[in-house]
Parts: sequence; C-alpha cells; structure tokens
Amino acid sequence: MRPAHLTAEPAAVPVVLVAHGSRDPRAAESTRALARAVAAARPGTPVLPSWLDHTAPGPTAVLRDLAAAGQRRAVLVPLLLTAAYHRKVDIPAAVAAAREAGAPIDVRVTGVLGPADGVVDADLLAGLRRRLAEAYPGGYDALVLAAAGTRDARARGSVGRVAAALAAELGLRCRVSYASAAPPTAEVAVAKLRAAGARRVAVAAYFLAPGLFHDGVAAGAGEAGAVAVADPLTDLPELADLVLRRVDAATAGWVPL
Repeated sequence: MRPAHLTAEPAAVPVVLVAHGSRDPRAAESTRALARAVAAARPGTPVLPSWLDHTAPGPTAVLRDLAAAGQRRAVLVPLLLTAAYHRKVDIPAAVAAAREAGAPIDVRVTGVLGPADGVVDADLLAGLRRRLAEAYPGGYDALVLAAAGTRDARARGSVGRVAAALAAELGLRCRVSYASAAPPTAEVAVAKLRAAGARRVAVAAYFLAPGLFHDGVAAGAGEAGAVAVADPLTDLPELADLVLRRVDAATAGWVPL
C-alpha cells in the first residue's frame, strides 16, 4: 500500500478573480456572485474575488495573503472581455508588486474571457444568447452588441469577432457599439439598423457586471427604439465554466506539488 501522503489528493490551487472595479456596488456584488458560482462548479477550489480599482482587496493584497497562509501557487483570472490596457499593464503590475513584496508564490495569469487566439468561446456565446432570450423571448430581427469600449484597435477587433460569431449563430445582422472611447454608441447603432429596415432590434450586453456603462446603453438604446437590452453576464453558469476553462488552460502541465 502506498503511503497516505502519496495517495491523498493534492491541495487545490487557489483561483483569484480580478475585476476592473467600479463605484457602483452592483458591480462588486456581481464579481462576488461569480466567485461563488466558480467555487460551486469546482468544489474544493478556493475562489477569491479582487478588484483593480474602487473596491478592496486588490489582487496584490490577495496574493500576499495567500503566500502568507502558505500557498505556493495561485491562478489569476482577469475578468475582462478584451486584452487591452488592464490586461497588458495593470494586472502584470499587480503580480509584480506581490513578488517585489517577497511573496513566495508562483502565479499564472490566464487569458481574458473574450476571444482567445481569435477564437470566440462557445460558452461566451451561449451566455449572450441566454441573456437575450431572457430580455426578449419574442424574437428580434437585428442585434447590437454593446461593449464598454477601448482605444485599442486589436481589442475592438476582438469585439467585432464576437459580434460576427453571434450574427452567424442567430442568422441576423449584428452591429457593434461602445459605451466609451470609440464610436458608435448603442443609440446610433440601433438607429442605423432601424433605418435599414429592422423592426425589432435587441441589444446584447457585452458586459460582465452592471454599472454606469450598462445603464447608459440601456437608456440610449431604449430611446432609439430597441425592443430590449439584455442584462450583463454576471454569474451565469456559462461564464463560470468559461473561467474554469481558462484556469485549466493556464495550469496545463503544472506538476502537482
């Protein structure tokens, strides 16, 4: 018989979710709800929320606390839909700050939840479709994919890939809109589709949490005649599964301690 220490299951590696952060308390609660959903989908795995701004704790503090508790590894998941500034700069800086503080912990950072290597994840599309069906079960003949917005052209291109994939799955026209940093707004995108003959334009919310941007999209799209604006993805089971898929991809080949 093998010794017990060789037959026991290895301790689960903690998962740290990193959200952008918002002054709107609904956003932080959505992140906490997603952390609970991910933990429920993978029992025994510690899942800890963190935020880059506005809400504590930040990812650096969470990593330091894990190291102080004796954890030797962690997986950090950016709760972002595009690989723009926050993924390229803020998150690596947070990990570096933890290491500079002497935290003896090996950290792997996953890809964002948006398209990875140009591929739009099926769970992401399924979550968007679910929210649309909840918002307007009667059906629609055109769609706007409303995103937060970014000045990063490659990141905007990834939003366009999601819109194209959603249009292909649903068999209808889909325009992209942005709540900030780039045109067009949701109001303009809805108006253009209606001017082109669409009678029932719905808006898919390419957001992870509610807040100022989603509120603005809902108001503008409604004024332009949209029949419905979907809710953000928040803690959908499809999103929890996507998070775990990113975790598994980042930790593939990690030798158990």
